[in-house]
Amino acid sequence: MSFGDPNNPYGQPQGQGQGHQPGYGYPQQAPQGVPPQQGYGYPAAPPVSPYGGGGYPGMAMEMPGGVKAARVMLWILGAFNVLGGIAAIGISFAVDSELEKSGASSADAEAFADLGQGILIGAGIVSLIFAVLGMVLAAKFKSGGNGVRIGTIVWAAFAVVFSLFSLPLGIVSLALGVLIIVFVAKSDGSAWFNRNKQQY
Repeated sequence: MSFGDPNNPYGQPQGQGQGHQPGYGYPQQAPQGVPPQQGYGYPAAPPVSPYGGGGYPGMAMEMPGGVKAARVMLWILGAFNVLGGIAAIGISFAVDSELEKSGASSADAEAFADLGQGILIGAGIVSLIFAVLGMVLAAKFKSGGNGVRIGTIVWAAFAVVFSLFSLPLGIVSLALGVLIIVFVAKSDGSAWFNRNKQQY
């Protein structure tokens, strides 16, 4: 059997070196200056996001655990503020009723009672509004953008400040407010709120 015979189907064609034979085995290296092609017809793997959801456009990104925790804490603090607001308004009417029963009828006593009742009612209304804002922010965690993130940080900062004035009772609100700020301000929280809006 002659490998130089051009009619031999198993022989090597003349004029071609061993390294220039196309076909089987490992993919051939591309000439210099030519970008390499993907082997065997498989497409390149998509980039993998560190926050879940893969790299394909249109795939939903999964909410990071810290952001989920911050959202739950926001709901909890909102509920606390609702209860606090209702309690403040209720106490204001209870105090006014007790003062009327005690027979304090002087102008100064009535003015003091009205002032105290007004302060408590005002604090209760502010607490209810604050609670609604927190719950609205929590509800927008899934679809909101960077504005929701900034609003949440500002809201939690106010919650921390208000908690400092009500220590030691406000220790839980203080801790939750700090944790909300930390979780939302982290890099994965920033990536979540700045993600591609076309996913939703």
